[in-house]
Amino acid sequence: MAEKQDRTTAPDADTFQKAAAQLQEAGLGNMMGMGTAWMEAMSDMGAEMVSFVAERIKEDVKTQHEILHCKNVAELQHIQAQFIQKAMDQYHAETGKLVEMTNKAFAKQGGGNKAS
Repeated sequence: MAEKQDRTTAPDADTFQKAAAQLQEAGLGNMMGMGTAWMEAMSDMGAEMVSFVAERIKEDVKTQHEILHCKNVAELQHIQAQFIQKAMDQYHAETGKLVEMTNKAFAKQGGGNKAS
């Protein structure tokens, strides 16, 4: 019968190494090589997304302010059309940035594996 593992203690280094080896065998490659460069890339992407969301919130507030001060339906429609167009342009540009950042992160990682 299998021995029951105590969940209050952290797994030892041997358990981690075995798990990493199993993941490598499953085709995930050398995870130990990910290190600092990978974490920096993930951090940069997270910061980029937070910055993008902050910019979009500013646009939302600006648009709400314009809507509250518009004088007629034609002006309202113009404000809404501008908002939608700018949002689409910003989302398109942001997607491109994130794809580029992801490609660079994987290229760095791929280069790291070749040297291993």
